[in-house]
Amino acid sequence: MTRIEAELYERIQSGDRNALESLYIRYEKLLFSYAYKMTSNREMSEEIVQDVFIKVWRKKGAYDPSKGKLSTWLITLTRNSTIDVLRRQKMETYEYDERDDIDSTQSEQNSPVEAAVEAGEDKAMIRRAMEGLSREQQRIITLFYFRACSHSQIAESLDLPIGTVKSRIRLALQHLKKNIETVKKGGTTDES
Repeated sequence: MTRIEAELYERIQSGDRNALESLYIRYEKLLFSYAYKMTSNREMSEEIVQDVFIKVWRKKGAYDPSKGKLSTWLITLTRNSTIDVLRRQKMETYEYDERDDIDSTQSEQNSPVEAAVEAGEDKAMIRRAMEGLSREQQRIITLFYFRACSHSQIAESLDLPIGTVKSRIRLALQHLKKNIETVKKGGTTDES
């Protein structure tokens, strides 16, 4: 967490509304774009962002800096809020389509922006790291992080047990993390 983020978060914990407004200004666009990519609905995405900042205000002390960056925590709150809203809206279960795989010809607008933000890396680096994953691992990460599918939705879509889905998500994330480190060092990734 940066010094500015740490100060803002401490001020929010002590009830400073101006600090909450500053945090909102700093992250509103990012969280909106994340929610919008998952919902494709502007109004719903705006409500989700508002919900996230209400949670930040009401759940003082919920963020633990030892577990990661503030931006990652905010994105996780956004993801979880979006999934809750989608479930309440009873939107149709997402069906996996081969076109959803991450590949080297993918345009910038379809690149995994969320992963770039969470990892603090640029889009091209994340794309290269994703390319080093097996097709199955790309599929799992795409469904879970970029399509906001639940474990049970992924299990149904891929015809796998939920326990297997959870294990494969964990394994895919481990490989992605390793690939990001390799790409950072200027190396190339091999399919895992």
